[in-house]
Amino acid sequence: MATTTGDTDVATTKGAALGRYSLSLARIALGWVFLWAFIDKVFGLGFATCRDAKTGVVNVMCDSAWLAGGHPTEGYLKSASGGFGGDPTGVYGEMFKGWGTWSLGGFRPLDWAFMLGLFAVGTALMLGIGTKLGAWGAVGLLVLMYIAHFDNSNNPVYDEHIPYALAIVGIVFTELKFQAIGLGGWWRKMPIVQKNNWLV
Repeated sequence: MATTTGDTDVATTKGAALGRYSLSLARIALGWVFLWAFIDKVFGLGFATCRDAKTGVVNVMCDSAWLAGGHPTEGYLKSASGGFGGDPTGVYGEMFKGWGTWSLGGFRPLDWAFMLGLFAVGTALMLGIGTKLGAWGAVGLLVLMYIAHFDNSNNPVYDEHIPYALAIVGIVFTELKFQAIGLGGWWRKMPIVQKNNWLV
């Protein structure tokens, strides 16, 4: 028996396809946010790192760049804590001042954890592999960034880090069924991934 496809069904199918591609593009775009932050902090390309706040002058590979011996965690938290001693500029800045001569931002292993986290999350989201781990890693980083840098001047409840976290989890777990753009299909066929679902 022959069947026909109505205009509504065609429109729905096209709309669903557009939605799937949009989800993948959104995942890639969010991944680039993390990966770019990693690249800029490594080389000091003059965006969030190595740009003079007053003059706008860029000094690539300045002392703040990770490869030049800079400490990205300390640099990031300084803006929340007022330099570990001044008045905090972030709502939760007091938490990051430290105790005595010890400070959270000055704890060097955190540089590696922070930077590897940015790289791993960005790579996972952009390539579409290991996205479960990437999503939860992103949530962890975004929550910590929210705590450190929440500014209630625009919204008294939350800032952009919370919607980012929710969007990443929603996109990743929706794409577990079908990923329009990315290496997820190939990745999930690997024996080690099939045996360890958490690697999906």
